[in-house]
Formats: sequence, structure tokens, C-alpha cells
Amino acid sequence: MIYRAQMREGQEEAALRQLAGSPVARRWVDEGGIMTIAGFRWQQHVFAYYECIDRDIHPDELFETAAPMLEDWPGQAAVRQWIPMIDVFHFNEPASYEHWIRKQPVERRAGRVAHLKPEMMASYIYYHYQLQEERAFLGDKYEIIAMHENLLFGYQEFPKVVEEPVLPRKLATNGTPENWNDSRMDLHFQAWEDGHLYFKHIEPIFAMYCGDEHNERI
Repeated sequence: MIYRAQMREGQEEAALRQLAGSPVARRWVDEGGIMTIAGFRWQQHVFAYYECIDRDIHPDELFETAAPMLEDWPGQAAVRQWIPMIDVFHFNEPASYEHWIRKQPVERRAGRVAHLKPEMMASYIYYHYQLQEERAFLGDKYEIIAMHENLLFGYQEFPKVVEEPVLPRKLATNGTPENWNDSRMDLHFQAWEDGHLYFKHIEPIFAMYCGDEHNERI
């Protein structure tokens, strides 16, 4: 599950305290309902990445005490503060609990963001779904990129784990460029104010994992 929300102006520090100190999120991890959960902040935006085990869990359940510090999001009749982000790329995906449990300690969990040019969003999804399902090359088992509007959020773990996916691929084609640079990802991204293309790492808020004795609050 990957969601984004926006903090109310002047309520940032209070919101971050409630997100990082959520006893509900910690209980879900301790009691086996969530494998990994991590929060990140970029400007007014916050991002939640988490892995549900038995059932889907909405962020409203996890971060109820932060609700007064978050903006309501327009676009639907029902009030909502957490917006689901769409999985647009992953190298691997869970086949079972045993497959997804970490086999070695995670030293760092990272979040990063980037903006696509709106007119290049369809092309970005096309190339990445093709790469993902053709298995043109392998990459980080626990990396995932999600999208809402033209904003990309990526989750990563270090050290990276690279292994062949267990689940079968969904495409039998071979259309991914042999040289990935030929996909011209440089033409897909909006440049940052400093001229940088692609992703920039953002501030971690907290991270918890079911196998850690001492989970991290930043």
C-alpha cells in the first residue's frame, strides 16, 4: 500500500509527531498485521509505504490522531485525506509471506520523489510495465515506484536484494529496448529547479519492520 497526504500549513511538526508515534501502526506491526511500514516527508507532503499481511488496511486506521493536521483532498463527495498512489513499476512482488520476509538486516529504508512531464506519463507507464513483465533485467526486490497525477514516489531498501521473481511474468513479448537508455527516460522527467533530472531522496519520518527488536522513529 502506498498513500500520500498533505500537512496543513503550520501543523507540520505536530503531524510528523503523530505519524511517527502512532501506537496503532506499531501494534499492527507487533501483532503481525503489517510486515514493513515506513513514512517519508517532502515539503508539505507525507508518504506512507506499508505491506499488509492478512487484509488491506487504510491509513485512516493507522494514523487517526494525525487527521486534524492533514488537509482534506478534493475530488470526491466523501472526505478523504490519504490518496492511494498507483503501482507503476516493481522488479518483484510478494508470492507468499515466506518469500517476502527479509532474509538479511535492512540498513536503510529510503523514499524519493520526481515529477514526470504530464504528456509523458503514458509513455513512462508503457516502458516500465513492459520492462517489469518481460523481465528484461533484474533489479531490487523491494523497490517500487508509485504515481499520483504526475508525481512519482519510490520506495527502496538498502543493501539491495536482487533475485529472480517467483511469480510468472505477464507478457511473452520482448519489446523492452536492449539498451534501456534507448527508452529516453531523460525526456520523461521534469527538471528540478537546480537542473537535476530524475528522483531526489526525501526525509524519512519513521520505519518499522516485524523482525526488528528496536524499530526506528526519526
